[in-house]
Amino acid sequence: MQRDLEDDDWLRRERQRIGTAIRLARERANKTQEQIYLAVPVSRAFYQHIEAGRANPSLNMLLAIARAIGVPISDLLH
Repeated sequence: MQRDLEDDDWLRRERQRIGTAIRLARERANKTQEQIYLAVPVSRAFYQHIEAGRANPSLNMLLAIARAIGVPISDLLH
């Protein structure tokens, strides 16, 4: 039986943790959400969902977000 990954509590908590790390890194860099989502580029709504931990961004999107913020991706995943 295949499990639905969207309903996995651990994955949901990890997405929220990563979203919080992205928001904190962005704030430390004194950047706005708009600066980041325009640089990536991604829609405003999707970027807000990433920071809230409700979206499932690809590795490429996480790399682009890290670059736009000016931090290594490891800072967002720790």
